[in-house]
Amino acid sequence: MYNLPNLLTISRIVVIPVIFLTLYINSFAWQMFAAILFVIASITDYFDGYLARLRNETSAFGRLLDPIADKLLVSSALVLVLAKPDMVSFKISYIPAFVILCREILVSGLREFLREVNVGLPVTKLAKWKTGFQMTALSMMLFNGLWHWNGIGEFLLWIAGILTFLTGYQYFQKSVDYIKSVEKVKTLEFEVEIKQTKKAVNNQKEQAKKRAKKPAAAKKPLKANKKQKTKES
Repeated sequence: MYNLPNLLTISRIVVIPVIFLTLYINSFAWQMFAAILFVIASITDYFDGYLARLRNETSAFGRLLDPIADKLLVSSALVLVLAKPDMVSFKISYIPAFVILCREILVSGLREFLREVNVGLPVTKLAKWKTGFQMTALSMMLFNGLWHWNGIGEFLLWIAGILTFLTGYQYFQKSVDYIKSVEKVKTLEFEVEIKQTKKAVNNQKEQAKKRAKKPAAAKKPLKANKKQKTKES
C-alpha cells in the first residue's frame, strides 16, 4: 500500500495545512514557500499515476485516494484564494471558483452513489484538461504579489471553471442515464409480472367456467336399489 505512487498521492494531502497557513502568516518567504509546495504537489498528480502504471503498482488504495487528494488540494487552494485579501483582482472571478467547489461536491456524491451499485465513473480526457487548468491557474494566483502576471491565473481559472461545468454535466448525465435504465428495467419487470398475474387469473376463470358447464353424473335412486336387492334375495 505504501509504495512510491501512493506516497506521492499522500504527500498532496500532507502539504495542505502548510499551504493553508498562508492565510495567517503574511510574509513573502512563507507565501513563496507555500506556492512552490502547491506547484510540486500539483506535479505529483501526474507522476503518481505514471509511476503506478510504469512500475505495475496500481492498487485499489491508490485509485481511491488519488481523486480525494486532488479535490482536497484544489478545494483548499480555492478557499485560500477567496479568503485572503488581494488574491483575486476581479470579484467576478469568484464565479468559476464557486462552480469548481460545487462540482467537486457533486461528483463526490455521484461517485459514492454509483460505487454502491458497482458502477464506475472513470475520469475523462476533458476532466484531465480541467485539472491541468485548475492547477496552473491556482499556482499562478498563489504567487500573487510575487510576480506581475496574476491576471493570467484568473483567466485560466475561468477556462477551468467552464471545463469544470462541462465535465460535471457529463458525469451528472451519466448518472441520470443509469438511473433511467434501472427504472426502465424495473418498469418492464413490473409489466411482465402484471401480465403473468392476469394470465393466471384468466386461466383460473376459464377452468371454473369449464367445470360449471360439465354435467354432473346421474345418481341412481336409493329406493330402486333397495327393491332390486329384495327381489334378488
